[in-house]
Amino acid sequence: MNEFFTTFINWLIYNESSEMIPLGTWVEAAVEWVVSNFRWFFNDLISWPITQVLNGIEDFLLATPPIIFLLVLILIAWQVAGRGLALFSLIAMTFVGMIGAWRESMITLALVVTAVVLCIIVGLPLGIAAARSDRMEGILRPVLDAMQTLPAFVYLVPVVMLFGTGKVPGVVVTFIFAVPPLIRLTNIGIRQVSREVVEAALAFGSTPRQVLWEAQMPLAMPTILAGVNQSIMLALSMVVIASLIAVEGLGQMVNRGIGRLDVGLAAVGGIGIVLMAIVLDRITQAIGNPPGKGLAWHERGPIGWGRRFFSSRRSPSSAS
Repeated sequence: MNEFFTTFINWLIYNESSEMIPLGTWVEAAVEWVVSNFRWFFNDLISWPITQVLNGIEDFLLATPPIIFLLVLILIAWQVAGRGLALFSLIAMTFVGMIGAWRESMITLALVVTAVVLCIIVGLPLGIAAARSDRMEGILRPVLDAMQTLPAFVYLVPVVMLFGTGKVPGVVVTFIFAVPPLIRLTNIGIRQVSREVVEAALAFGSTPRQVLWEAQMPLAMPTILAGVNQSIMLALSMVVIASLIAVEGLGQMVNRGIGRLDVGLAAVGGIGIVLMAIVLDRITQAIGNPPGKGLAWHERGPIGWGRRFFSSRRSPSSAS
């Protein structure tokens, strides 16, 4: 105790820095204990479903001809955000293919989709729970603060120790980095629903579950979709760091370019990430704030065009 007190005084007064609390040793011992006792849990029960989903999405995207992918992307972008974004999406993803990064972009897209699906599965219930319980919000707040402020390299090491290297730890690291905004914005969106709306729903005999799913969730959906959008952006920003643990894709192109001082290779990977991020960002933003001058979803885009086209063909025949 005297030694600790002396060391503390020397640091406080004389600026003689030394370790007084062996936090690093404690953390290392805790991680090693978890690895030695529970690695089977992470490898067998967590890795297997993530691997199946990721490999399925990746194989599907790689097996899809680019022309089919581009056609589906154009239709989705046109339906959700209008013709302008559909044209930009076509140009952007065609350019990605022309610079030789198509395969890597599909691998990265599979990683991002898997991580974002995991964020929705975990983050949405946690956000709802935080919105319905102040105690739950108080428990989650410091955890989310730590997840958002800790550098990614700090939790990269224990994840690699638990899962090894490859695709699964890349998804887990991306999930940890990307899920906090979704939890926070789900909580905020539900809490911002007017108290009068909730009281009116209860006055008409709605159960708490009906109030949540039929009143609060629809009104909070733009904020929740903004959380999904932020999760997608953070997941894309994580692909370069994930490439350090042998995750393939555009991030690995950037990493190889840095290692070889190959500016061209790094630029190709970086431009591919930027273009994919812009396309995904604009599409997900349009889902929460749809264009179309107040038109319903089935009255705009290719679906609306098809409905108008067939109704115009039917009207002359019905008149005759």
